[in-house]
Amino acid sequence: MKIAIGADHAGFDIKESIKQYLSSSYTIIDCGTDSIESVDYPKFGHLVAKAVSDKDVDAGIVVCGSGIGISIAANKVKGVRAALCTSVEHAKMSKRHNNANVLALGARMNTYDDIIMILNAWLESSFEGGRHQDRIEKIEII
Repeated sequence: MKIAIGADHAGFDIKESIKQYLSSSYTIIDCGTDSIESVDYPKFGHLVAKAVSDKDVDAGIVVCGSGIGISIAANKVKGVRAALCTSVEHAKMSKRHNNANVLALGARMNTYDDIIMILNAWLESSFEGGRHQDRIEKIEII
């Protein structure tokens, strides 16, 4: 599985830790940023989302301070369903019911250990399809 990951300055350290954590099991494509110097999150949310939309990768992970801004930016790209998850249950449901293809995380909202649990739950969950597929198709029409 190939995963794109991107973050702004607030999410940089978490991005780097996630990359290291996942690198033995997944191919990771780093879309930036490359330091803690102040940058604008839309650029990195868009780069990850575009990689997902273009099917260059199988999934994406985006990180900013709260996770809110970067998830909004990622969701502007057609075909992307970025879900901001602050709990394991959010992560499971975002995949099971919404087939989220981008996980958004808030570096300042959860501890590293919580983020890893959220990440694992998201990666291990599967889309249930059925009535949920009908709902996703209705979203795509909008």
